[in-house]
Amino acid sequence: MINPCAPLLPDEIIARAEKLNVPLLLDGLKAAKIDIPNGGCMDASVMPVERRMQVVGTAMTVESCDGDNFPIHVASYSVKEDGYVMVIDGKGYMGRAYFGDLIMGACQAAGFKGMVIDGCTRDRDGNIELDFPVYSKGFMPRGPIKKDEGNINTPILCAGVKVEPGDLVVGDSDGVCVIPKEYIETVLAEAEKKQIYEEKRVETIAAYKKAKAEGSELPQLAPQWVLDMLEER
Repeated sequence: MINPCAPLLPDEIIARAEKLNVPLLLDGLKAAKIDIPNGGCMDASVMPVERRMQVVGTAMTVESCDGDNFPIHVASYSVKEDGYVMVIDGKGYMGRAYFGDLIMGACQAAGFKGMVIDGCTRDRDGNIELDFPVYSKGFMPRGPIKKDEGNINTPILCAGVKVEPGDLVVGDSDGVCVIPKEYIETVLAEAEKKQIYEEKRVETIAAYKKAKAEGSELPQLAPQWVLDMLEER
C-alpha cells in the first residue's frame, strides 16, 4: 500500500524540538504519563552511523522485510517537500543491508532530513562523507534484494516503537525517539520544564565545586526531591 505523506509538522514545533534532545523528550513523555510502546524510545541497538549525527523531522514511514529495498527506492523519490525523516520497519533483519550511500545521497538530494531503519545499512564511510543522518542496527556489506512494493505511509512498528506518518522523530548520539503527533505539544512543554531543571542543577553543581575548591561553605548538593523522599521513609 502506498499512501501520500502526512503534512509536515509546523516549523515552530521543529525549532522547539531542535533545542532539546532525545533524553529530555523521553523524560517529557514520562512526565506527561503517556503510555506508548517502549515509552517512545527505539531499541538501544538503533544508533547513528556517526556519533555527531542529529536529526529532527516529520515521519515518513516505510515497511519492508528480508532486506528488500524496493519500497525504500519508491519512497525516496516520492516526496515533494523538504523536512521528512524516513523511518523504515525492516523487521530487524540483519542478513542484508537495506541501503547504502547511493540511496542515502538520493534521499538527501530529495530533501529528506535523515533515515532510521530497524535493520542494517552499508557504505559507512560514504555515509559519513555525505554528512547525512542515518540510524541503523548495524552494518552488513551484503546487498539488498528488490522484490515487493511493501507499504509506504502506513502505521509501522520500528525497533519497538509504533510510528505513524506525521509523528515527530528525533535522533541524537543517545538513539532515537518518536513522539506521536497528538501528544507533541504536551511532551515539548514537559521536556522544556525538565531542561530548565537540568540547567539549574548544572549551576548548583558548579557552585558546589567552586565552594569546595575555595574552602568556603558548601551549598546543598542533593536535589530537594531526594531529601523529600528520604524524609518520607
